[in-house]
Amino acid sequence: MIDPKMVQEMGLNEREYQQILDTLKREPTVTELGMFSVMWSEHCGYKYSRPVLSLFKNYKAAQESGALENAGVIPLDDQFGIVFKVESHNHPSAVEPFQGAATGVGGILRDIFTMGARPIANLNSLRFGPLDEPRNRYLFEHVVAGISHYGNCVGVPTVAGEIYFNPCYSGNPLVNAMSVGVVDLDKIASAAASGVGNPVIYVGSSTGKDGIHGATFASVELGPDSESKRPNVQMGDPFLEKLLIEATLEALASGHVVGIQDMGAAGLTCSTSETAAKASTGMEIDVRKVPLREADMTAYEIMLSESQERMLCIAKAGTEQAVIDIFKKWELNAAVVGFVTDDGLVRIKDNGVVVAEIPAKALTNECPTYYLETEEPAYIAQVQAFDLASLPEPEDYGDVLLSLLDCPSIASKGWVTDQYDSMVQTQTVHSPGADAAILRIRGSKKGIAVKLDGNGRYGYLDPFVGGQIAVVEAARNVACVGARPVAVTDNLNFANPEKPTGFWQFRRSVEGLASATEAFNTPVVSGNVSFYNETPDGPIFPTPTIGMLGVLDDVNRRCGAAFRPDGEGDQLVLLTAYDDPTGGLGGSEYLNLQHGEQAGKPPIVNLEQEVKLTELLVSCIGEGLFASCHDVSDGGLAVCLAEMAILSSEGALVLLNPADFVDTPSHSALLFGEAQGRVVVALRTEKQFTKLKEKAAVAGIKAAWIGTVGGDELRIAVGPEVLTVHPVAELARVSDQAIPRRMETRELTERA
Repeated sequence: MIDPKMVQEMGLNEREYQQILDTLKREPTVTELGMFSVMWSEHCGYKYSRPVLSLFKNYKAAQESGALENAGVIPLDDQFGIVFKVESHNHPSAVEPFQGAATGVGGILRDIFTMGARPIANLNSLRFGPLDEPRNRYLFEHVVAGISHYGNCVGVPTVAGEIYFNPCYSGNPLVNAMSVGVVDLDKIASAAASGVGNPVIYVGSSTGKDGIHGATFASVELGPDSESKRPNVQMGDPFLEKLLIEATLEALASGHVVGIQDMGAAGLTCSTSETAAKASTGMEIDVRKVPLREADMTAYEIMLSESQERMLCIAKAGTEQAVIDIFKKWELNAAVVGFVTDDGLVRIKDNGVVVAEIPAKALTNECPTYYLETEEPAYIAQVQAFDLASLPEPEDYGDVLLSLLDCPSIASKGWVTDQYDSMVQTQTVHSPGADAAILRIRGSKKGIAVKLDGNGRYGYLDPFVGGQIAVVEAARNVACVGARPVAVTDNLNFANPEKPTGFWQFRRSVEGLASATEAFNTPVVSGNVSFYNETPDGPIFPTPTIGMLGVLDDVNRRCGAAFRPDGEGDQLVLLTAYDDPTGGLGGSEYLNLQHGEQAGKPPIVNLEQEVKLTELLVSCIGEGLFASCHDVSDGGLAVCLAEMAILSSEGALVLLNPADFVDTPSHSALLFGEAQGRVVVALRTEKQFTKLKEKAAVAGIKAAWIGTVGGDELRIAVGPEVLTVHPVAELARVSDQAIPRRMETRELTERA
């Protein structure tokens, strides 16, 4: 007899339980109830987000055709495809930051190599509360340690990412992990359990009691009892994962494997039901054939465990021993646990006794979906009404620049990136610090650029525009290194969707993302939704993060953000795709740091002109016009110039002509506003500047000369008025020490 309290504790409502009864025509067993609860959680079933995600055309088409796979694939050329995806591990990282972050990396890697692709790069997007709080320092330190431990040990470089700090993420950090791989286009692996009678083989690590109900844990808000959820967090082993990568790719190359799926969220329940549903077949397994760490595990625990480094393979009948031998050679578990059936049922036995028998598609395709109520939050009108024109100008613009460079969200992330191996596999062209990472693809003249980007403050002020900016910023970043934006993976981090204001934020953000990705013709080919990111202190900002893939037709035709080491006399030019009368002060780091306000409207976005700007950048870099290129984003123009100087240890004399900036409302907006569609480039010759102006004019983009490279100081003047002068060494010192100085306070105890 199923206790109604058990149903509630598993995250199912009365309507959903009735649907289970109607499907089974009987009361479920405890194992069956557990299987339904994890597969119908938001984390696995997308029961709240799925209707809204249909705004992404590719997702809708894949969903309707049953073509959803572990990750997205984009052709690079006639031979290779690029496989990429991003996923969150937010809740696990909040209660067990090292393992939560480490297993986030391991999980996303498995999504890549189950497609038959060799992982070549990792990225991450991280968000924490302010570092002046001990708990946030603890979370930050251990999340970074978990990422570096797993990525470095498994031998996949961590090449790019982003880190932001804001009070809204205190207690609920965001840990989004992205991975990229390369696959032969004719060798892409499927996640379908095809072929009735084919053996089902369990491979990888043994199954333990870690991670049970991890998917359910990810589908509720964090609260005072979250510490008790530590058993829901998986434990990772990167050395075993390295073996699993090699064994899996070898097994796929043998031709014996017809289907393969990672045991990620919901473990065996997910891998058995999803592979069967995808092929419109069934599957029967016996849990006593599963390699176990603990002999006393029940069928319920075995089916719901989320132990890491495990896969489910469907082999061609008669080849099972050959597949097992491959995994055994790599010192991994491999055991036939069942076979593919033709009845459409997932049948789970425990020593021959049936403990669960559920239609596969009832667990996957028939997950109930809801279109929830929406309501615009009351704060939106209030923050957007903020009068930016009333702000006083700072007394010393130079002090503001130093303060921004000392802000952890803007400062050098060397404390973090120095812990990551970015060069293993020797395909990384740009080390961390460029606008986007560039990787060579062995066997191809082409290369790829990748970036993970987002801005929660913009999403807080206007989720629609915030979603658009996330896309255009990521596209601009890959274009700044010379790559053409081609496709997107997204991680949608939001609060409780069951609250009308939370679902409104989600809906509006996805609408913004969809409009921008369509404008750039960069389809959303994979992604993840993470809801319930809030604590008793409040929700996080709406935070969509965009993983952008760009393609370089010739990897040798690329550009960096640093001034040339011998670039004295290079001409500095500001490209502006369109004007923003607000100067981009709304939601800016300057507004928050200098005036303590997170208010205003976010910067204006003109999608048509943003597309033209990226096309101009790619064309110019392809022709070798630019010596360096860096987009204006967090902290505005002054920070952009400071970063270019710091990266090269070269100074610059910047002379801003007031006539070129008549639409900018103030000096603070000119220097620190985050108006979109702007890029600073350095050119070697006057002739190149003339050519750039001609090309820019055709695209309707302004190209304004703003100074020259040289010396050991960054000097910025507007007309005759000098606003800031700082030695580049001082700028570098402030930026480099910002995070280490805060982390020197060693109050990092877990209970702080």
